[in-house]
Amino acid sequence: MSGDKINKLATIFKILGEPNRLRIVTSLGMECRPVSDIVKATGMTQTNVSFHLRLLREAGLVRPERRGAFIYYCLPDGELLEIFDLLSVWIDLKRWHGEQEEAGLPGSKI
Repeated sequence: MSGDKINKLATIFKILGEPNRLRIVTSLGMECRPVSDIVKATGMTQTNVSFHLRLLREAGLVRPERRGAFIYYCLPDGELLEIFDLLSVWIDLKRWHGEQEEAGLPGSKI
């Protein structure tokens, strides 16, 4: 992987490494939602949600969509959620294998 791609990936990981931002992105799912819905889904304040949405928007991880007087936020596509699902499965597998390894059970190495 090229240095440029590594840097871009590191930037994305840095942005999504903040738990509130990750919470916002995953709360969107495949629906576009107004800030008030994101506030309810995450339990964060409106000011905090707006701050994180700005950073996510600047990184291209969410996109705004005006609907009348309101702005809805959406994921650009579903691939990001698929990546999160794959990472989650990978983490679960690693955790399971780590528990097996700690217990000294055979076949625990991947």
